[in-house]
Amino acid sequence: MRSGFREMWVSRTLRERVLVGALIAVVGAALYVWLVQSAERARAKLRTDVIELRRQAARLEQQAAEMVRLRAATPAVVSQTEVLVLARNQAAASGISRTLLRLDAPENNRVVTAFGSVPFEDWLSWVSTLQAQHVHVEAARIEAQSQPGLVSATATLTRVQAQ
Repeated sequence: MRSGFREMWVSRTLRERVLVGALIAVVGAALYVWLVQSAERARAKLRTDVIELRRQAARLEQQAAEMVRLRAATPAVVSQTEVLVLARNQAAASGISRTLLRLDAPENNRVVTAFGSVPFEDWLSWVSTLQAQHVHVEAARIEAQSQPGLVSATATLTRVQAQ
């Protein structure tokens, strides 16, 4: 193969050899310029990616530090008050006890409640306060009233037992 290429090269005139050599040089230079530009674009993209990754790493480190701090914090004191008493007291504290139609305790850690026309935000706040005491909504039925913002709500609340 090498001898075939040599024979072909020798059989060409000087002008053809110069022209082929110039063509090879131009193609080589264009290829070099294309490779350099491609590498520069990739380098610029990698530079922005590294900056973003550093931001993400800093954010993750902050979140990890916050997680360690929260795990080290003392847990909130959970009231051991009976769920019925706790639900009644929180309803009174939230100002929605006047709309409380029913409050029954079929079991020690379960309460069934029924509210008449209660502001939905107040009811949600009451539930949220109970959740802080590990009393969660097991089932609920909420119906909108004709007046905007008011609902009738029936809920079964259960205290989550400590593991």
